[in-house]
Amino acid sequence: MSASTEKRPVTTTDFQNIKVLSEPEFISKNKYSYVITSVNEDKDYESQIYVHNLKDDSHKQWTTDNHRNHTFRVSPNKDKSFFLSSRSGASQIWLIAVDGGEAKQITTFPNGVSSPVWANDGKSIIFCSFLEKDDDIASLKELSNEEKKAKQKEAQTKPLIIDRLKYKSDARGFHDQSTVQIIQYDINADKFYQFTTQEADHHLVDLAPNGEHLVFAANFEEDADASLVSDLYLLELQSKEITKLTDSKGSYHDAKFSRDSKKIIACGHEFEYAGATLTKLFLYDVESKERKLLSGDWSIQPGDTMVADMRLGSSETGPVWSHDNASIYFLGTDAGAVNLYETDLEGNLKTRYSDDNHVFGFSYHPETDSFILGISKPKDPCNFYKLDADNTLKQLTDVNKAFIHEAALSEPEEISYTSSDGLEIQGWLLRPYGFQEGKKYPFVLEVHGGPHAMYGQTFFHELQLLAAKGYVVLYTNPRGSHGYGQEFVNGVRENYGKGDYRDLMEAVDYCLEQYSFIDENRLGMTGGSYGGFMTNWIVGHTNRFKAAVTQRSISNWLSFYGVSDIGFFFTKWEHGVNLLEDPTGLWDISPLKYAENVETPLLILHGEKDYRCPIEQGEQLFITLKHLNKEVEFVRFPDANHELSRSGNPSLRTARLENICRWFNKYL
Repeated sequence: MSASTEKRPVTTTDFQNIKVLSEPEFISKNKYSYVITSVNEDKDYESQIYVHNLKDDSHKQWTTDNHRNHTFRVSPNKDKSFFLSSRSGASQIWLIAVDGGEAKQITTFPNGVSSPVWANDGKSIIFCSFLEKDDDIASLKELSNEEKKAKQKEAQTKPLIIDRLKYKSDARGFHDQSTVQIIQYDINADKFYQFTTQEADHHLVDLAPNGEHLVFAANFEEDADASLVSDLYLLELQSKEITKLTDSKGSYHDAKFSRDSKKIIACGHEFEYAGATLTKLFLYDVESKERKLLSGDWSIQPGDTMVADMRLGSSETGPVWSHDNASIYFLGTDAGAVNLYETDLEGNLKTRYSDDNHVFGFSYHPETDSFILGISKPKDPCNFYKLDADNTLKQLTDVNKAFIHEAALSEPEEISYTSSDGLEIQGWLLRPYGFQEGKKYPFVLEVHGGPHAMYGQTFFHELQLLAAKGYVVLYTNPRGSHGYGQEFVNGVRENYGKGDYRDLMEAVDYCLEQYSFIDENRLGMTGGSYGGFMTNWIVGHTNRFKAAVTQRSISNWLSFYGVSDIGFFFTKWEHGVNLLEDPTGLWDISPLKYAENVETPLLILHGEKDYRCPIEQGEQLFITLKHLNKEVEFVRFPDANHELSRSGNPSLRTARLENICRWFNKYL
């Protein structure tokens, strides 16, 4: 079999030309809104809001500025709408009539706002914002660019005093003393009211349809700084009385009131398997506060844990109540796919939509019992589809038609093999651009991060790029990955560098046996985060790879404990011990220990502001290997955090891909 080369190969900059869809949201049974995120002429991201009229198949663009516009919501009485926009500097709420016109900015909070929802009467909007303890919400104003620069300059001349464990995060950088509070904006009175004041983060989750309660997530424990608990609380809007729903044993999120406001469905777990615990669905009675587990024997992971590099913008993943309050819809991760599922109130699970692809978001319309599905496929970055009550599926968009028409995309070939200790391991192989029978090709193994995530049937620009550059590309889900049940995802804990290492090496062995076109003398590998750890581990334990690229990696678990934003609990979660309990054990599973064994030319890629896997992890590895006269190179990306490969600066994302291709081209 020979592949056609009538189409051009994928390039490093193609991701900048792909339109990324997100946030499908029904406005009426014949209209829905959505967001397109793209890279503009200034080499920056912009997001624009559109409305698709299903009656005449027309698409109307609602925003045009080169900023991030998203979270478009129409009021219950259908006369007004709001959206979030960064056009003023921070993400703020803007109000606009449903038939268009001039948008009006209604919030000017210095830290922006998030999670806005309409009150059931359409007269107010409830949202979250970071507030300092003594902030007067009536007088808060957004800082001008000049004021921001002055504040940044002043901060550079003052020491940062730290007195807590959770003082930084990869998403926020260094934390200040502000906390997330829940606020209401009264449209007619043009006034703000603060619902919560306790010095803790209050994350608004949902508002009851009858307008009597809201539910939020928070950690009010005495040891909150060291605790990972996230409890659910009911807030009665009239009295401001707060009632605790959960028992401080776990972490809960994505709670939704039933349409009659009598019940709440919520996602969460109680850390039974630490960070490898499958998410569960719990049903709460609002009046009695009684809890019922719906997902007792499910093997799927509720939610979307698919790994991809072209998913900019968030979308609804559930749970969402049916029109009659008898069923709940949600996305679930299973065996390389993300599907739409339905459960009744007894936990009887059934698949509502599945086609071996990636459903990344949906919107449900209760009157028609239909859905707008956002779907990504390996050879189609994203589109929207309408799923009717009778399960008829109709494609609604074709936003990347030009790219798909001109670029040659490789079709994944699924592989499955049994590991030496009896586990079924799933993976996919991409043949190189212009593939010809009888010819030998270099090979690249990709290892995902997490480790509790999943590769699968979605569009992945980096994988397609490597195939376009002439490589056979293999990506698999070794033990520790989601999508294969609780025992499988837990299989990597206290097992790093052992079972997972064997899974990956046996996957390579399987492909060498099955595919004669792979050149066994030109094997390469790469991975990021946990995949970076595995890259470092593998090159210290075998010399079969002729080139490797480690990205945002972990090289030393002893220092990771103290420098990562999650280190103080992650080493205990994943390895069963922390630094003080067993330093020798952590050193034994640290790739740095085996640096003398490395013979594979290694490229180290790392972001300067990565607080998840801090850059000192890459620095230690580079200095050690360089001091040992190994073949190694270190590329540092300024102002880049752990999300560089997915949502980082477009120019730096391009440079990252160019360096990966350069290294493999040099050595393979």
